[in-house]
Amino acid sequence: MKHTLSLTALTALVLSSMVGAGVFSLPQNMAEVASPLALIIGWSITGIGILFLAFSLLLLSRIRPDLDGGIFTYAKEGFGELVGFCSAWGYWLCAVVANVSYLVIVFAAISFFTDTPERVIFGDGNTWQALIGESILLWFVHYLVLRGVQTAAGINKLATMAKLIPLGLFIVLAFIAFKLDIFDADFSGISLEVPVWQQVKDTMLITLWVFIGIEGAVVVSARAKNRRDVGLATVFAVSSALIIYILVTLLSLGIMPRAELAEIKNPSMAGLMVNLIGSSGEIIIAAGLIISVCGAYLSWTIMAAEVPYIAAQHQSFPKIFNKLNNNDAPSSSLWLTNGAVQLSLVLIWLSGSNYNTLLTIASEMILVPYFLVGAFLIKVAFERHNKPLLMVGIVASSYGLWLLYASGLINLMLSVVLYAPGILVFWYARSQQSNQVALSSIEKITALAIIAGAIPAMYYLFV
Repeated sequence: MKHTLSLTALTALVLSSMVGAGVFSLPQNMAEVASPLALIIGWSITGIGILFLAFSLLLLSRIRPDLDGGIFTYAKEGFGELVGFCSAWGYWLCAVVANVSYLVIVFAAISFFTDTPERVIFGDGNTWQALIGESILLWFVHYLVLRGVQTAAGINKLATMAKLIPLGLFIVLAFIAFKLDIFDADFSGISLEVPVWQQVKDTMLITLWVFIGIEGAVVVSARAKNRRDVGLATVFAVSSALIIYILVTLLSLGIMPRAELAEIKNPSMAGLMVNLIGSSGEIIIAAGLIISVCGAYLSWTIMAAEVPYIAAQHQSFPKIFNKLNNNDAPSSSLWLTNGAVQLSLVLIWLSGSNYNTLLTIASEMILVPYFLVGAFLIKVAFERHNKPLLMVGIVASSYGLWLLYASGLINLMLSVVLYAPGILVFWYARSQQSNQVALSSIEKITALAIIAGAIPAMYYLFV
């Protein structure tokens, strides 16, 4: 495998995979569920948790440079075959759903230029016209990645720089227009009729969604020119994204009252820009959103294809995905991923689902893999009797547990339903191995429990 990705390319990959569609809808998404006070508390919790998760990834990339692929290999090395597979499966499903959501939101943004009240063409990205456009974009990016990860990463660097221009413009204009009396008019959210702590809890999946992709450099770590760049790229990108997100959400609440902001159509940043500079603001943000999401989609396609490939190398996914083409791209894994995305797009068209539904599903599937990163660092810290490592691991894993609690019972049951089919894939992959490691009794019971638990979960969710 060629080691071709520089620190700049790795940082752009992480930043682009995080800063996608979510940031352009953050003002409305947050105003709908939280007051300024709750947002300050929520971003404080998220900032601490996500930075410690980033430091966990940095430390593990230095301590265990032999573990390529991060999210999957850390879980497998720390907690066994089944847990490692579940981490890879959950992460891959998250990547597939994220890619579907990006394609949907691109054509929802294009509707700003094409749709009128009398004539809906792309709508919320779930019309038949949108399905055709999304499919064309899907297979075009598929072609780019088949030409090689380095080619795709180079294009991604340009997209990352382009997306930061409209975001920077919005932050500057919002700072100039900010009014303190609007910001603190209902500082604790009395009009929401929800306690501040519940408001904080309601922001958690939204804040997590805009940070999904933090692990991007670790996932493609085997392709890095310098292994030490993997952790640095993660910390640089996460710190930059956190600053952008805090400024976007808090400044927005000083431009327009929370209740009004909660009613704006997404991407809500476009509506705010109209207030700031007139109708041209909507065009700037819609164009920025399209560029931003296309860049994020390219990043996630690279990462999504990498996971089944790495898992197959470790004999957790079927052997067929352990293949690279002549351009050093994981071709079989890429076909699997984009085939799943295409099927999901058809289902979105048939069901009429939208971006927010996909956001919830993707956020839920990443919770277990993120928790396991912190848990593995705790295990390494105990083995090395290292208290600083232990502290970082405890904070990171505590943040993961908090997210699992904050996501709520229904979303947890949905994740069980989505993990259950993966167990069948896991058993099939193991049947192909002549030297398979025997599962412990706990692993066997856990696998059966996941499959059994999916039945009542499906009944509760769909009946």
